[in-house]
Parts: sequence; structure tokens; C-alpha cells
Amino acid sequence: MTILANEPRPITVLIGALGGEGGGLLTNWLVAAAQRGDLPVQSTSIPGVAQRTGATTYYLEVFPTETAELNGKAPVMSLYPGPGNMDVVVASELLEAGRAIENGFVSPDRTTLIASSHRIYAIAEKSAMGDGVHDSERVLAAAREMAQDAMLHDLAQTAQDKSTALNAVLLGMIAGSGKLPLPDDAYKSAIEAQGVAVEANLRGFEAGLALARGKSEPVAPDVEPAAPEQRIEIDFPAPVAEFAAHGVSRLADYQDMRYARLYLDRLGGILAIDKQQKGWALTREVARYLALWMSYEDVIRVADLKTRADRYARVRAEVGAKEDEPVRVTEFLKPGVEEVASLLPPGLGTALTGWAYRRGLTQRLHLARRVRTDTVFGFLQLWLLAKLRFWRRRTYRFAQEQALIEKWLVALTELAGRDYTFAIELAECASLLKGYGETHARGHGNFERVFETIVKPAFDGGETDAARLRAAREAALADPQGAALGQALAG
Repeated sequence: MTILANEPRPITVLIGALGGEGGGLLTNWLVAAAQRGDLPVQSTSIPGVAQRTGATTYYLEVFPTETAELNGKAPVMSLYPGPGNMDVVVASELLEAGRAIENGFVSPDRTTLIASSHRIYAIAEKSAMGDGVHDSERVLAAAREMAQDAMLHDLAQTAQDKSTALNAVLLGMIAGSGKLPLPDDAYKSAIEAQGVAVEANLRGFEAGLALARGKSEPVAPDVEPAAPEQRIEIDFPAPVAEFAAHGVSRLADYQDMRYARLYLDRLGGILAIDKQQKGWALTREVARYLALWMSYEDVIRVADLKTRADRYARVRAEVGAKEDEPVRVTEFLKPGVEEVASLLPPGLGTALTGWAYRRGLTQRLHLARRVRTDTVFGFLQLWLLAKLRFWRRRTYRFAQEQALIEKWLVALTELAGRDYTFAIELAECASLLKGYGETHARGHGNFERVFETIVKPAFDGGETDAARLRAAREAALADPQGAALGQALAG
């Protein structure tokens, strides 16, 4: 087929965004805006590897002629971006712009590059023995040289200053570039139709639009980041917001507000790839189980709960003690090797658990204790242990749990687009992780068996089987000894 030079061709748009930055929602807004403008549109996405080892890329083609004028004809559009064939390239972070330039997607004869100039460091940059940070100035210089029009601003800061999301600001920048033949109202209608934090996203769109058209007002440099409660209202749809609010409250009580913000960051990554199927079912399940998992019961948490004033009031009420009657409270503790190791730094904790395992002492070496917490000395022991909350982030157990949480989240992010039902079942597998001591160890073992047998092969490209995953989870919950789980996995 021969295409004449004066024939209209699709306008090509390539978007690179990190996990949790809402690239999928940005794409949905653009598709909806094009549809409201009666323009033929097509979009595809290519998932990245993880939160910072590869961005998810989204590719759109918009035909600049209204459907009503095509007389029943349909344009032929591509599913994949081609180097040298991009009209608009959007990058949510500076290094993603550099990758697009390096891969040949930014051309000086046609490409408008819209990129945020802030940095989120890649895994290779963080893990380098020395200073592995890429030179941002080189990327900025390349962007200005290689693009026909380079629109470079710190859009993350703009989003923070306006208490909105980065993807909404990017949408405003795209609209302000004028590369798509759509009115501003088409973009606003698209935001309203999606129904996600409409007020905040409209505010972000207006900020990006003003910035692209050179009409933005300077913002105060000392604006505080949005509080978690405000983030929930802005970023999360109503079916998820209630779960997220409970999660923030729980984790702030468990550790601190910084830990609660990490929870929202992680949950935002799942929201970004959730296509609103079944009423945000995946994000709701992750919101629930992620909060429980991040507030796992360690010896610090147990000591904290046992020394709270409301617990003593509850104990007195349960035994029916009168106001002037003394109540003796004896705590039965049986810490083992794993409980002791959980409080040590990762290196020492690994060494201790390895030593005990090699000698067959993991299940045999325990220290049974009875602590009278109605006495000053007994209460002080647990109270001081509870005060080790500040040390928790440096412990062997914390490192273990966070690594497993990240593995779970990466698998969810990768598999949700392939099999939404399987991803929900994987989210619910977090229910296997509960309790303290032997209960915790058994739950972790069951989770790892299920993950390695069913989830990892699917993650590596194999088939997904939601029914088998559900059967394995139910078997693990029904039979603490693990025989039923073994049969389910073998089947």
C-alpha cells in the first residue's frame, strides 16, 4: 500500500512511566479524550520489569481526522512504537527520557519531548560501589539537542506543590503542547469520566497546562508534602480509600508516619496497573493484606501490645476485678532462636539461624519464661523491649519481610495484566502469613512453597491457574501440618 505525502497519518505518542506513577491512567485519559473528540485511537502497553529496573511503556496512535469524516473507512495503526517515528515522547522521570533518546525514539525533525527533570535513582545507581549516579546534565543536554521541542520541568515538584498526582500534570503538558488536535475540555471530560480523584487531577491538569503554555505561577518552595490522609483522598478511589485509611492508621501506630507513607507508595503502584476491574478488587485486597503484612508480629510488637494501658483495663474487665482488687498478670514467653535472631542486624541474624539449622537446634532451643507484668521489674522488661521500635528497620526480620513483600508486589504487578483473577488469588495468599513464633514460621514456609511452585513459573512466562492457586491457599489454611498443601501442589 502506498501512502501519499499529503495523506493524514496517525499522531504517535510514547509514554514511559515507573510503577506507581499512573502511566496506565494517563493513557486511559488520552484514549478517552480522543474518543470524546471523535478521533480514532489505539493504545498498547509493555510492562516493565520492576519498580526501578525498567519502566512500563505505553504507546498510542491518534488519527487526526474525525470518524464521521472517514466515510466508513478505518485507519491502519501500529501496535508498537518505531524509532524515528514518534511525534510525542513523554517521560515521568529524567532517566526515562534518556532511555527514549538512546533508543532512537526522539528525533529532531518531529518529536516533542515532555519530561520531568526530577530523578528517581535506578537499582544500578544505588548498588554501585562508588558514585554510580548518572550525570543529569548530559541527559538534559541530549534532550535539548535531539528533540524538536523539549519541554523539561520538575513536574514532580509541581505535583507536590499542587497536592496532585504526576500523571495529571503530564496530561496538562501534553494538552498544552498542542500536538493532539483536541480541546482542553476533552481532557477534562476524560478525567471526570474516569472518576479517580477528579478534583485533584483536574487541578494537576490545569497546572501542567499552564506550565506548558508559559502561564504558570511560581510556587512557594517550602510547601509541605501532602499528609497521608490527603494523599488517600487525592490518589485513591472510594472503594480503596477506606482500606488505605485503616492501613495508614495501623502502620503509623506500628512504626511511624514514614512507614505509613511507604505503604501508600506501594499501594499506589498496584492502583496504577489495576484496570478498575470488579470495582478495584485487586487494589482493595492488596490494601488490606499489605497493611497486615507490613505490621507483622515480632517480639517488639508483642511487647508493645502487652504493655498498653488499655490491655490492663481489658484484663481487669474480663476477670471482673473490683476497683480496689489487685490482679496478677503473668506473661508466658518462649522465645527461640528465630525470635532472638529477628532482633539482630541482618548479617548476625543470618549467621545465628544458619548455625542453629545446621545443628538441628531451630525447633529445640527455646528459653521458657514467665514474666509478671503487674510488677515493676516484670513490666519494665517488656516496656524496654517495646521501645526498640526505633531499631526495627535495622533488624534481620525486617529485612526478610520487606524482601518478601517486594517479591510479592513485583509478581502482582507483572501478572495482573495477564490474569486479573490469578493476581487477586496471589494477593490473598498473604493471608498465609500470620502469627508469631512457630505459627509465623509455618505460614512463611507455606507461602514460599506456594510461590515457588505456582507463582514463579507463571511469572517466568508459564500459564496462570487461579483455581490451583486458590486450592493451594485453602489447603494451607485448612491443614497446619502441611499434608493437604503437599497434595494440592502435587495435583
